[in-house]
Amino acid sequence: MDLDPEDVFKDEEDDPDNEFFQLSQSSKEYVVYLVDASPKMFNTTCPGKDQKDETHFHAAISCIAESLKTQIISRAYDEVTICFFNTREKENLQDLNGVFVFNVAEREHLDRPTARLIKEFEHIEDSFMKEIGSQYGIVPGSRENSLYNALWVAQALLRKGSIKTADKRILLFTNEDDPFGSLQGAAKVDMTRTTLQRAKDAQDLGISIELLPLSRPDEEFNVSIFYADLLGLDGDYLAQFMPSAGQRLEDMKDQLRKRMFTKRIIKRITFHITGGLSIEVNTYALIRPTVPGAITWLDSVTNRPLKIERSLICEDTGALIEEQPKRFQPYKNENVKFSVDEISEIKRISTGHLRLLGFKPLSCLKEYHNLRPSTFVYPSDQEVVGSTCTFIALHRSMLQLKRFAVAFYGSSSHPQLVALVAQEEITRAGGQIEPAGMHMIYLPYSDDVRDDEEIFPDAEDLAPRADEDQIKKASALIKRIDIKDFSVCQFANPALQRHYAVLQALALEEDDIPETIDETLPDEEGLNRPSVAKAIEEFKLSVYGDNYDEENDHLGKGKAAEASRKRKADAAKDYDWADLADNGKLKDLTVAALKTYLNAHNIPVTGKKEALISRILTHMGK
Repeated sequence: MDLDPEDVFKDEEDDPDNEFFQLSQSSKEYVVYLVDASPKMFNTTCPGKDQKDETHFHAAISCIAESLKTQIISRAYDEVTICFFNTREKENLQDLNGVFVFNVAEREHLDRPTARLIKEFEHIEDSFMKEIGSQYGIVPGSRENSLYNALWVAQALLRKGSIKTADKRILLFTNEDDPFGSLQGAAKVDMTRTTLQRAKDAQDLGISIELLPLSRPDEEFNVSIFYADLLGLDGDYLAQFMPSAGQRLEDMKDQLRKRMFTKRIIKRITFHITGGLSIEVNTYALIRPTVPGAITWLDSVTNRPLKIERSLICEDTGALIEEQPKRFQPYKNENVKFSVDEISEIKRISTGHLRLLGFKPLSCLKEYHNLRPSTFVYPSDQEVVGSTCTFIALHRSMLQLKRFAVAFYGSSSHPQLVALVAQEEITRAGGQIEPAGMHMIYLPYSDDVRDDEEIFPDAEDLAPRADEDQIKKASALIKRIDIKDFSVCQFANPALQRHYAVLQALALEEDDIPETIDETLPDEEGLNRPSVAKAIEEFKLSVYGDNYDEENDHLGKGKAAEASRKRKADAAKDYDWADLADNGKLKDLTVAALKTYLNAHNIPVTGKKEALISRILTHMGK
C-alpha cells in the first residue's frame, strides 16, 4: 500500500490531540436539574412574559426547556437528567420516596438531551398532577426527607464518568428557603445535619451544587436560613449571592445560560520549566468558533447513526485480509515498509507538553503575531502539588520584568511555538473582571506572515491621505457612534441562529419557525439622532466638499476602474506566460507580477504564491 503523506500527516478533527476534540471530551459536563415540585411552587406566582403572572413551577420548567434547546445545538455532547422532588409518585433507581426522575423511551437517565425529551418536557405541566403529583415531602411526624433523597439520587446519577474528564453539577430550583421550617426540636436538627452531610459528600466527590432561587412577591428568598450552609457561602460570597435571589424570570434565564456556558477546561497539560521542574496547568478556551454541527449519517431503516468500518480485500482472490497491512514509501528503487506503530511514532513529533524555551521583552511581540484566539493558562494542584506556587512566582517575575515566555507546544501533528503573556488580575467595584493568569498566543510560522508586495501589489497607486480637519471630523463621528463596553460576544451570528431555529422547528415538529433577531444590522434609529446625523454630514463635507455629486462620482469611479484594468492587462503582456508555465519558471516571478496575469483575466488574486501559480496554470489548461 502506497504511503500517502497527506493521509499520514494531516490534522484530523477526531485526532485526540486536536483542540476541539479535547473540548468535547475533556470538558464534558454532567448536569442534574433538581426541581422542587411542592404545592408551594404551584401556588406562588411571579411576573413572566408580557407581565402575565405564572407559577414558579412554570418558570423553572420554561427556564430548563430553553436551556436544553440551546444545549442540544451548542453543547450536544453534555449529558443531563431532570429530577423532581416533593412528588407523590416515585421513579428512581434507589426507590426513594418523593423523588421522580423524568425521562423518555430509548434514553438513559443521564444522557444527551434529545428532541423527544424536550418536546415532552415542555408539556409536562399538562399531566404533572395526574401522573406524578405534588406533595410536601418534609412534614412533622414523618422521617421522610425528600431533599436528602433528591441529593442522594442526583449523586448516584453523577457517578458516571470521572471528575478528571468531566464537570459534574446539580442545579437546584426552589422557592422554599427553609425546607425544615415545619419541624421542631431534635427531628429538625437531625434532618438538617444529615442533609448538609449528604451535600458535603457530593461536593467531596467533585460535584458542585448551585442554587437558582425563586422569590415570592411579598418576601425575598433568604438564602442564609439553610442554603448558605449547604452551598458553603459565608462573608463576601454570601453578600454577593443575596441580591440575585430576587431576580425575575428573564434574569434567572440569563443567569442559568451563563452558568451552563462557563469557561471549559480544554486540556490539563504538563509545563516543563527547567531540568526536573515541571508543573501542571489547565488551559481554557476563552473564544471558540461557532459552526453548524457536523453531518451525521443515519441508517435509512433504524434511523440510528452509522458506524463506519473499513475492510481490505485481496485484489487477486477477493478474500478479506485479516493481517494488518503495511504501508510503504518508494525510495531509490526500493519500497521502505512501515508498520502501523512506526507510522504512529513518525506522526508523534511532539509529546503534547508545554516546554519553556526562554524569555523576550514584550516589545518583541507584535500585533500580527496573534492570528487566532489565545488560550488562557491557569495552574492546577490536582496532580502536581505546588504547581500554583511555582506558577505565581513565574507570573510575578514576568510582570515585573515586562517579559513574555517563549515555549514549545503543540499536538502530535501540529507542533508550534507559543508566547505566554502574563495577565494581572483586573477588579472593578469590588468584583473580579479578569483573573490573573497567562494567555498562550500561538505564534505564526514564517509562511503565515505575508510580504508587503502581496498586501500592496500596486506600488504606483498611492493611497490618499487625510488632512488634519478630516481626521478631526472622523474622530468626532466615531465618538458619537461609539458603543460603550462593546464586546463581539454580545452579538449572535444571524445565519447560525436562523439555521438553529429551522433545526429546532423540524426536530420538535413546531408549526412556526422561532423568530430570530439580526443584531448585526445597523441601528437606524441611533444613526438618525440629530447629533449623529450632524457629525456624519460634517465628515462628508470635509472629505468631499460642497459640490459633491454622488451619482457622477460613481460613474467616474467606474471609468477609473476600467482604465486600471486596461493598464494591468497591458502589464501582463510583458511576459511570455506560456513559456514560463511550460518551463516551470512561474515560481521565479514576484507575487506582484503573477497578479498582473490574474487581474488581466479577472481571476481572484488572494492567497499565497503557490495558490496564484495554481490558478494561472488552471486557467491556461496546464
